[in-house]
Amino acid sequence: MRKIAMLLVVLLLLSVFASGCGKQVAKQEPSGEGKAQAGNFPGVEPLSPPVKVTVGMKQVVSDAGVLIGMAKGYYKELGIEIEPVQFNTGQDMINALGAGQLDVGCTVTASGLFNAILRGIPIKIVADKGINVPGMGYYRLVIRKDLVDEIKDYKDLKGRKLAIVGTASLDEIALDRVLNKGGMTTADVDLQVIRSFPDIVAAMSNKSIDGGMLIEPFIAAAVEEGIGDPWKDPSEYDPDAQTALLVYGKSMIERPEVAKRFMLAYIKSLRDYNDAFFKNKNKGEIISILAEYSSVKDKALYDKMFPVGLNPNGYVRMKGIQMDLDWYIKRGLLKGELKAEDVVDNSYVDYALSVLGKYE
Repeated sequence: MRKIAMLLVVLLLLSVFASGCGKQVAKQEPSGEGKAQAGNFPGVEPLSPPVKVTVGMKQVVSDAGVLIGMAKGYYKELGIEIEPVQFNTGQDMINALGAGQLDVGCTVTASGLFNAILRGIPIKIVADKGINVPGMGYYRLVIRKDLVDEIKDYKDLKGRKLAIVGTASLDEIALDRVLNKGGMTTADVDLQVIRSFPDIVAAMSNKSIDGGMLIEPFIAAAVEEGIGDPWKDPSEYDPDAQTALLVYGKSMIERPEVAKRFMLAYIKSLRDYNDAFFKNKNKGEIISILAEYSSVKDKALYDKMFPVGLNPNGYVRMKGIQMDLDWYIKRGLLKGELKAEDVVDNSYVDYALSVLGKYE
């Protein structure tokens, strides 16, 4: 029990991942951007004078497209000064984006995001910020380790106590799709709303729930301590999911030259991430950067976690976005009809690939 208690202390310290309620918290900025490396973006002139860009994020590993670029000076090379702003909830971030108080958001799909677009607020999904890699899903249903012999198939989830951090958002959608494989919905389980991932792990530890939707590094921690089992891979029940998004707000859309250069640095950073975790190229360097800039400080964890998927060519999964929209519309959570083409703007990624070429 002492070992588990220590684990939960660590998890609580990492609770920047949590989706609990609250207002915008104080701005946080890592300890200085790296030195600019000349020649990363041939033919592209830096902005002069440099422009500050505020980015809403929780400094999780899936924010690598921002964090790596800060550390390696990609944004600085293009005349962009990144100012990270931390938010406790996605809705707070959406409100700030719509009001022009925040330039870029690192977030997930939510009814609030799409309803803001329906109200005519200029917000657009512009790039990928997280997908599950087949066989290595970093966001998935985890069940209690002691229940693996009881919960073997999807139908065995019926009536079970399963937790999510929030409703009417990615978390409920993801669990619903797990249950759909067994011919069920969230109405067929004892749905528990637990507002942070560390608290879901704690509830599994004391056996007050049977499982829950978790993200890394909480999956790795739960597995290592014998609390949870990663169960089935998301490629079986949600293969087209677009787990996290990069979103431009009004103030970014109104500055196209800034928006295009931001995307250049972002895509360059995604490629460094993919080189490291999927080609084993400069992996030590990238892990060191993420350990410094993200909330996952333990370098050893990076070899235990399932890696977040980040498309090195930037584009989101349009099918996944449409599936989310359909889910919200079917449940009456949107005040109108939307298609993926209405909420996604690929022009910024198109521009970045015209400069950087396609990643192979």
